[in-house]
Amino acid sequence: MFNPFPIVFADYRRNRLLVGITLALIALAVAIGVAVIAQERALRQGSARAADDFDLLVGAPGSPTQLVLTSVYLKLQSIPLVSGEVLARASTARGVRYAAPIAFGDNYRGHPIVGTIADFASRVNALPPVEGRLFAQRGEAVIGADVSLALGAQIHPEHGAHHHDDDEDAHKHALSYTVVGRLPARHNVWDSAILVPVEDVWTLHELPSGHPAGSTQIGPPWDVTQLPGVPAIAVKPESVAAAYGLRGQLRTNESMALFPAEVLNDLYSTLGNVRDVMSLLAIATQILVVVAVLMALLVGFLARARQFAVLRAIGAGSNYVFTVIWLEVSLLVVSGAAIGLLLGYAASWLLMQWIAPRMGFAMPVSIGSEELLLATSLAASGLLIATLPAWLSLRRPVAEGLKA
Repeated sequence: MFNPFPIVFADYRRNRLLVGITLALIALAVAIGVAVIAQERALRQGSARAADDFDLLVGAPGSPTQLVLTSVYLKLQSIPLVSGEVLARASTARGVRYAAPIAFGDNYRGHPIVGTIADFASRVNALPPVEGRLFAQRGEAVIGADVSLALGAQIHPEHGAHHHDDDEDAHKHALSYTVVGRLPARHNVWDSAILVPVEDVWTLHELPSGHPAGSTQIGPPWDVTQLPGVPAIAVKPESVAAAYGLRGQLRTNESMALFPAEVLNDLYSTLGNVRDVMSLLAIATQILVVVAVLMALLVGFLARARQFAVLRAIGAGSNYVFTVIWLEVSLLVVSGAAIGLLLGYAASWLLMQWIAPRMGFAMPVSIGSEELLLATSLAASGLLIATLPAWLSLRRPVAEGLKA
């Protein structure tokens, strides 16, 4: 008798229910911890990628979090407007590649229509259209990758944020946009946006266009006397040093300037605290599961004391019997940990499919070192714990075991 596996697998077949419950408990304990860690990291990475296009954000004094959620993630809320003077100053400041007004309010079939400038639409040629071109005059629009419209399609804005009388609604619907380009996928909420000249959004809401009356110009330079306020300004600095200088320069009584990454870090710290609590609960669950499994296995092995005594009586060495019992326990724990790792990844992926459309950005789900450490730690502890029932079974005299 040198090969212990035939006896191990025979025992598994004879005790299918116990084996199944043991595997399920261990896999569930590991899956919970893996899913919590993987999903939190996916949310963190996805939200950070969505903010990559916003180096510096300027808005009216208020809540930084609200400004970021509204501007970066298009979670549209009513926020105070930063004055046109701030936009004019940011546009002409030293070290600025562009200062793009971001104006909201209208939509088309659920797609937000955002007024801005062509430089922001293309992120200064970092995002050239995959179809057509950028808007170059009033009444033109470029669409995100998820907007199901063809080039040349006509868009009539719908205004749903507030109630307006029929005359005002008729005025708003008098303007239409022609789709002239489609931007490449960014895997965030901006893929569902429609970008138009900000002058059209201002005009649509009966505001000055930022240029002399009658002018058809779009984009800077602006006429500061004709420049209305905007919800946010996305500033693209020429360098990191310029970004810090501009942030200090644009932090005034009239405006706040912030790096979205700083706001996200605050949110991440909160998420991290929640994840730590969840991870501790997952670890506690694992410990309880391991203890429960160990107790069940000990009871099972004690009930099978006669089987192991017979093995020893017919000539099986102590090492052989020890190996059989140790393998039975360790294979269950290691297999359960591996299954739990896969289940945790699958659960996180399914959660991402449900959460991502609601959050507005893709969340890359992957298995990282933390999840692997969680599963391997449990597996390693299982290898160690398996020695206990093996040792206890061998301590019992053969004669006493045969009487069991």
